[in-house]
Amino acid sequence: MAKLALVYGMRLFPADELGEVSDAVITLKDGRAARVTMHLIEGTKEQIEETLEQSVNAFFEMYPEI
Repeated sequence: MAKLALVYGMRLFPADELGEVSDAVITLKDGRAARVTMHLIEGTKEQIEETLEQSVNAFFEMYPEI
């Protein structure tokens, strides 16, 4: 299997200050653009941590070959 790169970002904002969450654009070495879907999790610190862990686990379950 080829070496992989996981692209992600995290930042906390007060929930009532958010207006819109858009996809992030990644530029590949060959000049092509790829989009990364941004996800929003709202709740308490504990709820966010639990949901994030579940989300990461589910993400890797989609790729059983790696």
